Amino acid sequence: MLPAVTATRYVTPLREGGSLPGLMEADDLGTYVVKWRAAGQGVKVLVAEVVCAELARALDLPVPALVTVDVVPELAVGEPDVEVQELLQRSAGRNLGLDYLPGALDFEAGADGVDPELAGRVLWFDALIGNVDRSWRNPNMLFWHGRLELIDHGAALTFHHHWPGAEAAVSRPYDASAHALLECEPRVPAADAALAGRVTRPLLENVLAQVPDDWLEDEPGVLRTRYVDQLLARLAARDAWLPALVAAADAGGGGRRRAPRGENRPAWLGPPPPEGVTQR
Repeated sequence: MLPAVTATRYVTPLREGGSLPGLMEADDLGTYVVKWRAAGQGVKVLVAEVVCAELARALDLPVPALVTVDVVPELAVGEPDVEVQELLQRSAGRNLGLDYLPGALDFEAGADGVDPELAGRVLWFDALIGNVDRSWRNPNMLFWHGRLELIDHGAALTFHHHWPGAEAAVSRPYDASAHALLECEPRVPAADAALAGRVTRPLLENVLAQVPDDWLEDEPGVLRTRYVDQLLARLAARDAWLPALVAAADAGGGGRRRAPRGENRPAWLGPPPPEGVTQR
């Protein structure tokens, strides 16, 4: 299971996220970006966050530490926004916390700083989990102390929103045309050779064991097995989606429109640096 902490202070809402995540301090003296169980599509988003982040961690991809955060609604009494107060009241109990990365810098598609090997591994990983939310418009990546960090995987694993149709997702091609790392010359064949053999049933079972029971509907044990089986089936069907992924990586993204400086920047990072001044 993930480490568990208890929230001690609600700092501020992070309004750049559609689900209004909140910045909170906890009893371990840590500060966390908290994602709410009652926001958006509910706990399934939290499940996707945990499964994808812990799978990434198991594959040595860089992701912030995760914890579960026990929240009492009284912590938001001083928050003037009624919408935020109601969200916290509905989210009483166990929520998901991501380690807050102070001073993190936003990722800019096409910028230097991501080597082709890492870019290939991230692209391969996103294709495996069906991550539709790592585009040049919304990269969901940060630089922290010069290291890339992958964040926000709640939009992946879309099959779990409709299990009867999950089989169709197994061999579904992955549209990488807007992926944020295409300009980094991602080495997808090398990534496949390095990572595919590491995604095993025991590894996935350990990943799913990190998900709290109360975030899993029906029989938690049965549902964990369904996630494992689905991801293993997706892995086994690489012949259906890997060639197009390699082709997209080879084509690159040089012809795409680049986002203006600061367009993808989270509000809590403050204004972007002036033109001509690098962030790293």
